[in-house]
Amino acid sequence: MYLDKIIQSHRESASYEQRNLDDLVEQSRVLPATRGFGEQLIRGSRDHLCVIAEIKRKSPSKGVLHDGLDAAGIAELYEQGGASCLSVLTDEMFFGGSVEDLQIARAKTSLPVIRKDFTVSEFDIVDARLMGADCVLLIAAALSDDELARFFDLASHIGLDVLVETHDENELERALNIGASIVGVNQRDLITFEVDHARAERMAAQIPPTVVRVAESGVRDVHDARRLRDAGYDAVLVGESIVTANNPATAVRELMVN
Repeated sequence: MYLDKIIQSHRESASYEQRNLDDLVEQSRVLPATRGFGEQLIRGSRDHLCVIAEIKRKSPSKGVLHDGLDAAGIAELYEQGGASCLSVLTDEMFFGGSVEDLQIARAKTSLPVIRKDFTVSEFDIVDARLMGADCVLLIAAALSDDELARFFDLASHIGLDVLVETHDENELERALNIGASIVGVNQRDLITFEVDHARAERMAAQIPPTVVRVAESGVRDVHDARRLRDAGYDAVLVGESIVTANNPATAVRELMVN
């Protein structure tokens, strides 16, 4: 199972942490305000399906997606195409990402950015804020109830928005129980890594209308985008299909269905 292997690696790295968390929290608390990831999605979704465009170099299942990817250049193309927000992989071992990719992409655009990584400790939260992210990802399947609540509260305390990723109804209930205002439904099966397109449609109706609904993984084209918009989603988080497109700006624009 891909997720287990990745999370185990991240937890092992986190076990060597020696920094003082309180000091880092104080540093993050005095930073300028973030760009408002959730607010951007709320505004944009009134008119069209928002696109959270991902900078993704490779994946465990597909290998290299974009050899020699220029984070600055593709971020600018995503913004030109009308993306509402950026998602940037910072996991190096499994996805070839980096903190530098996030900082470069954010500096080149005016868009809010989510740090796409595997959050397993409080240090991951404060690091996201310190590196310049506007939002952090919490994967419900990777965290205990206690961790999910603690990490969510810390992120909110230091000014970060939080996207809580779910895969089934139980995880959705856990996300709502902690007060998540942005919920993602990942259509990819955690065991096989195959995409189940019915998953997002099934779960959409169970997400309260006051919560920003984000469909993740397996969004290939305008037909997928239309189906998800009709199901009630406010946004899609898309990586592979746009990062590999001949014209990423056009690829983003085509997904912004009304």
